[in-house]
Amino acid sequence: MRIASCLLVISFAVTKMVQAQEVDLFAELEKESKKADSLRTEKVEATFKSTRLINGHTNETTRKGILDFRIQHRFGFISNGAYDLFGLDQASMRMSFDYGITDGIMVGVGRSTFEKQYDAFTKVRLLRQSKGLKAFPISVTYMGSVMYRTIKPPPTTYKRYWSDDMFFAHQLIIARKFNDALSLQIVPTVVHFNNVPLKTDKNDKLSLGIGGRQKISKRVSINAEYYYQLEQQAGYYNSFAIGFDIETGGHVFQLHFTNSTGMTERSFIHETTGDFFGKGNIHFGFNFQRAFALKKSKGSRSGYKVS
Repeated sequence: MRIASCLLVISFAVTKMVQAQEVDLFAELEKESKKADSLRTEKVEATFKSTRLINGHTNETTRKGILDFRIQHRFGFISNGAYDLFGLDQASMRMSFDYGITDGIMVGVGRSTFEKQYDAFTKVRLLRQSKGLKAFPISVTYMGSVMYRTIKPPPTTYKRYWSDDMFFAHQLIIARKFNDALSLQIVPTVVHFNNVPLKTDKNDKLSLGIGGRQKISKRVSINAEYYYQLEQQAGYYNSFAIGFDIETGGHVFQLHFTNSTGMTERSFIHETTGDFFGKGNIHFGFNFQRAFALKKSKGSRSGYKVS
């Protein structure tokens, strides 16, 4: 009996010693892993899941060889009521093709039904957030676009030129991914109008955009963005949008509410006529995109990917 008791005590003691050694071993391995991580530089991926937050751009670019077909759709104001079937009768759409020249440079072209507008843009990744040995806190991307309005203007008493309907935009998109769930960005923007209604109006209009993404499940996030005009014209409002991203296989489906009808920088930043909070002038809309791998870059997979 005493021998059995002694064996039981010894067995218990040995088990505890082994468990303690295992804990020490796991702690040491974790310590070594963290040390190894601190000695290498790792680029932060997917600050946002799409190259567009809602109306505006994000810091993301499509990967090399990926063609991104995109449809942006806005119904009319919900506040119009049953007569317009709560906006279904007054829809506006933009269709576009974006392409990744490299993993850090993309171009795109689009056409909007709103004022029959054509646009083209280029995005270039300048700096990228990283962690580890050479950590950098933010990502910085430049976006430049040109827009051309082709809707026939009303009769005027002065001579018009084709260049009067051209607009240019420049943005510096500064973003940070705080963790796997939260990302934020600020977007200083200048939009140039070749022609303005009054001589006292400025051709260059400044604004500051802010936006963010909060992940609420594995495949769903809530997004919001707001563009503040530094010099707001009478009759126009600051653009606001809020919605959801839903990831499904090779594309991201976006549902949202916004007070902006147009979908280019000139239109939604400086020519938004809807009062989101005061009068409830709200569009329901969606963005749909589908990616096609025209050229597979080394180490990449087909499907929609941001770089």
